[in-house]
Amino acid sequence: MGVAMAQIASMTGFARAAGTTGPVQWAWEVRSVNGRGLDVRVRVPAGYDGLGETARTALQKTLTRGQCQLTLTLTRPEATTRVRINEALLASLAQAVARVPVPEGVAPATLDGLLGIRGVIETEDEATDTEALARDLAAGVVRLVADLVEARHAEGRQLEQVVGAQVARIAALTQAAEDNPARQPEAVRARLAAAVAALGGSGLDPDRLHQEAMLLAGKADVREELDRLRAHVTSAQELLAAGGAIGRRLDFLAQEFGREANTLCAKANDITLSRIGLDLKAVVEQFREQVQNIE
Repeated sequence: MGVAMAQIASMTGFARAAGTTGPVQWAWEVRSVNGRGLDVRVRVPAGYDGLGETARTALQKTLTRGQCQLTLTLTRPEATTRVRINEALLASLAQAVARVPVPEGVAPATLDGLLGIRGVIETEDEATDTEALARDLAAGVVRLVADLVEARHAEGRQLEQVVGAQVARIAALTQAAEDNPARQPEAVRARLAAAVAALGGSGLDPDRLHQEAMLLAGKADVREELDRLRAHVTSAQELLAAGGAIGRRLDFLAQEFGREANTLCAKANDITLSRIGLDLKAVVEQFREQVQNIE
């Protein structure tokens, strides 16, 4: 039975977990973007700092790299305020008023007047079960972290295809440079002879021409650069196959690819080899930009 390979994750992702506990509506949100290391910043309402630290720890145990912004919002709708009439007090007031003689010219007490007396109408907020809210918020953190991981893995799968295609392109350009006929001493000698003839030196000794051509071919030899490029391609392919938190190592390979591509361009002794080198540099730069997003 084969061993499952770790998935590649992007450092970019978003997740939200929300719910309602009694009268309280709550929502966790987390956003993550690229970062050299792992930085988790938490913003929670006053009194929920402990839960915020628990959420921070959950993210730190799960993620390796990325800048994360975690927020918790709590909302208590206005409808949770209830109105209650103190019927006992209202009845007592009505009885008392009924026993009092009303002077001539004074209107008798009315219901709206009695309701306006302080204490007759009471308001109270619906009680919040703090233990239930804490449990729901903790469960929300678990869902939030799982959803963020899945979001980062989903983008990671797309990045794997893009980066894999770029590595294949680097391998193809390396092989094209290997097969380029301009690297052969015979081709160098032919270009040198043409240059000498253009300067009016067609009578140059053939042996001397051959020696000069071999010297130029040696200076322009890119064998070591091509060997290192192939080795880096193999390393990149192995990392992509293994998966996991490979962003830093791919970033290092991007630097190595760039170094070899620059040297190849500097040593190129023919326009066709220069074009291959420039194409290689362009792909390597694209590769470098993409691996910046990988955890």
